[in-house]
Amino acid sequence: MKNKTQFIKTLGELNMKTPIKALVFDVYGTLFDVHSVERKCDAIYKGYGAEISQVWRRKQLEYSFLRQIMGQYESFKQVTLDALKFALEKLELSYDDVQLKSILAEYEKLDPYTEVEKVLSEVDDKQRVIFSNGSRDMLEPLVEQSRIAEYVDNVISVDDIKQYKPSPAAYMQVLNTLGIDREEILFMSSNGWDISGAKSFGFKTVWINRSGAPVEVLNLKPDYILQDLNGILDLL
Repeated sequence: MKNKTQFIKTLGELNMKTPIKALVFDVYGTLFDVHSVERKCDAIYKGYGAEISQVWRRKQLEYSFLRQIMGQYESFKQVTLDALKFALEKLELSYDDVQLKSILAEYEKLDPYTEVEKVLSEVDDKQRVIFSNGSRDMLEPLVEQSRIAEYVDNVISVDDIKQYKPSPAAYMQVLNTLGIDREEILFMSSNGWDISGAKSFGFKTVWINRSGAPVEVLNLKPDYILQDLNGILDLL
C-alpha cells in the first residue's frame, strides 16, 4: 500500500496530542473472516460455497441498512438468516430448516484473522472493546469459542438500542457505555462504510483495508489506513 508509511507517521503525531483510552474494533471482516462460512456452504452445496458467501454478505449488509432507513429493525441474527435465504434463492438452491440452521451456526464459529490474538494481547494498556451490528446471541458465542475472549474488555452490540451502524445513535452508544470522550477512542473497521460513519461521528478512525479497496467517496476519509491489525502495534 503506497501510503502506509504516511498514515503510520500521522497516527503517531495525533496520539501525542490526544491520548487514546479505548481501542474499539468492529467484528465482522475486521477481527473475524466472514467468508470462512464458505466451507460449510460448500459442504452442503458443492461448488457454490464462495458464491453463496459473497451474495449472503452483500445482502446481509443491505438488509441492515434498509431496515435502519425504514425504521423496521430486526436483530442481526434475523437479518443474517433472511440474507442467507435470499442468497440461496438467488442461486436457485433448495433448502430446509436443518440446512439453514447448520449454515447460520457458522457465524458463531468464524475464523479470526491470524494476527488478531497477538495484537489484542499486546495492547492491554487500553480498553479493548468490540462494537458490532451483531446481536449478542451471535457475538457472545463467537467470542467465547475463539481464543480472544480473555483479551476483550467489553462487548457492545447495537441490538441493545436497536440502531444499526452507521447511524450516529449507534456510535453514541460507545460513548455512553465507556464514559469517555470521542477523541479518546480509536475505532477500527475493515468496512469502508463503517469507517465513514465513525469518522462523521467524530472518532479517530483506522481503516483495516484487507482487500486493497479504494477509499469511499464521501468526503470522510479515514485518519489512517493499514493492511491488517499488525500495524496497530507499531502505531501505539
